[in-house]
Amino acid sequence: MEVKALLGAHPGWLEHLESLGGVDIALPDDLPDELLRLAVPHEDVNAVLAARPEPGSGQWWLAERCVHSLVSTMGRPDDDPPRFPPLPELGPYFYVYVFLAALPHTRAYHRRLGIPEEVSWATLADLGRNMAVHRKRHGTGGLNAPNWFTLHARGLLYALGRLQFNREALDPETAAGIRAAGRPAEPGVHALGVHIPDFRGPLTPEACDASFERARAFFPRHFPGAEPQVMTCGSWLLDDQLARYLPAASNILAFQRRFHLLGRFDGGDALGFVFGGEAVTAPEELPRRTRLERALADHLAAGGAWYGRVGWLPF
Repeated sequence: MEVKALLGAHPGWLEHLESLGGVDIALPDDLPDELLRLAVPHEDVNAVLAARPEPGSGQWWLAERCVHSLVSTMGRPDDDPPRFPPLPELGPYFYVYVFLAALPHTRAYHRRLGIPEEVSWATLADLGRNMAVHRKRHGTGGLNAPNWFTLHARGLLYALGRLQFNREALDPETAAGIRAAGRPAEPGVHALGVHIPDFRGPLTPEACDASFERARAFFPRHFPGAEPQVMTCGSWLLDDQLARYLPAASNILAFQRRFHLLGRFDGGDALGFVFGGEAVTAPEELPRRTRLERALADHLAAGGAWYGRVGWLPF
């Protein structure tokens, strides 16, 4: 099978998929309507439909096993399946079809938990949003960071207004940082990751207040006995160097002040998030249309670097 030959570059993943086996999948009969319901950009719809895999094909075989890897860990934050590797040879939309095929399983899990319909669909519409992010960054159709959407498909991440929250087990490094700040925290306890999606408007304090309030009611209600102890966020938006450039009343700095900041890490992809496809290596060539763009570009032009920071706050 040609697909198996392709997966020879990922032997560990192929072994996992073959040991797991497939699960019967089907695609929606009203596929165009389903794509629009998932906020798939209009300019991608026809291309996605044209890339539909045929039952019995190598891509269908692979999709059956990818969906099984998601379904087998549904709702289990401490049991991550192997990451999906990049497979450009299968076209830009292969993983879109994996998530479409997993959709009935995710929706059934939501219904068992009593997740409101509007939360379920707002969460799953992140599929289309991340296709828009891909086009913003690369100028072509595709799905940005397919592994990110595995959290949605496995019933771990939920969109609650301006922010998204995913169930996770607290990692040892963050737990140690929280303990050093004087609060009990052990690795593996229930926690929530906080995320700031693109294309959702300003990150206003009022919108964030509403999201955090919803999260503090939502997770104990739908996951009783697994109440999170802390919320964590790892993002370039928490880089405290931004305070040198932005006014104290800025939405970004207000968001930072919610968190107790821990260590920083390389990356965070600030340029990709802010500039998209306009991100270039030469700071002097970056656009400076907004205060944030000027901050990022001028800091780099002065020889600085941007980092991600990890922050936490009590649940």
